[in-house]
Amino acid sequence: MILADKIIELRKKNGWTQEELAEKLDVSRQSISKWESAQSVPDMNRLIAMSQIFGVSTDLLLKDELDLSNQQSTYIVDEDTARMVTMEEANSYLDHRDLSSRRIALGVFLCIVSPILLIILDGLSEAGKMSLSANQANGLGLLVLFLLIGAAAALFITTGLRGNDYEYLEKENLETAYGVSGMVRERRERYRKTFTVQLTTGIVLCIVAAIPIFLTELFAQGNTVAEVFATSTLLMIVAVGVLLIVRTCIIWGGFQALLEEGDYSRSEKAESRKNSPLAAIYWSAVTLGYLAWSFITMNWHQTWIVWPIAGVGYGLVTAIARALRAR
Repeated sequence: MILADKIIELRKKNGWTQEELAEKLDVSRQSISKWESAQSVPDMNRLIAMSQIFGVSTDLLLKDELDLSNQQSTYIVDEDTARMVTMEEANSYLDHRDLSSRRIALGVFLCIVSPILLIILDGLSEAGKMSLSANQANGLGLLVLFLLIGAAAALFITTGLRGNDYEYLEKENLETAYGVSGMVRERRERYRKTFTVQLTTGIVLCIVAAIPIFLTELFAQGNTVAEVFATSTLLMIVAVGVLLIVRTCIIWGGFQALLEEGDYSRSEKAESRKNSPLAAIYWSAVTLGYLAWSFITMNWHQTWIVWPIAGVGYGLVTAIARALRAR
């Protein structure tokens, strides 16, 4: 067992991310990444510090003929048995995340744009710009809305069913076969620039989406047609921004899941399992509230704000739940 694999295994069994181990050793995360992918080796001072942190001897770290079962160490062992992930499984999972990212992002996009036709037809009908009656306009708009939401639901359900075979990779503790971690890191580094660009673009689009509404308020206040198209433009821009964010984050999450980093570290997985019932109740309530508010007020240009607020709120709710469990 080579040094790179020993570092990976010891780090994961302690439940640390690369960043956390790097902080303990006073090195950069990139150094930890290079050690774990066998691109470089730590110097003797770092090896000694590592042996003390992990509670193993330097001989155990340096001698390839020794594996971690050759010496009892003081590192923390998780109660759950780790599951081995082969190279084939890892590649198949990353391909699945790529496909899922497209399907789920498209589903979210369809949900956000679903009321656009309803808003346009209702506004034009109210302004007397079309021959359809208010009931006909609303009926046609609602028909398209439900069709788009139905298509999105189908995408979510089929994607979820396809992902059942890989559920263990996101919920269970993992051990990777030789070379898997290096392969995942290499693919992640190739994707890093795309991730940064798409995430940044998506966030910026969501921020600037309100500009059409502000311009309408400044220069065309009271003009129903202008307000209708400003609202529709807002929803379309938000939809594109969210599509980019969802797609790139799902792909990035696949790398984190296999490396057990970020939201998929062992400590976060344990916390996620505890929060699972809370998450189901919370997001169901948010969705119900969003739809109720939107249909009652028909202020779709305002109700979208529910989602960023809910995202921040969920972090607060889970933090409170964690604090209560720690008491």
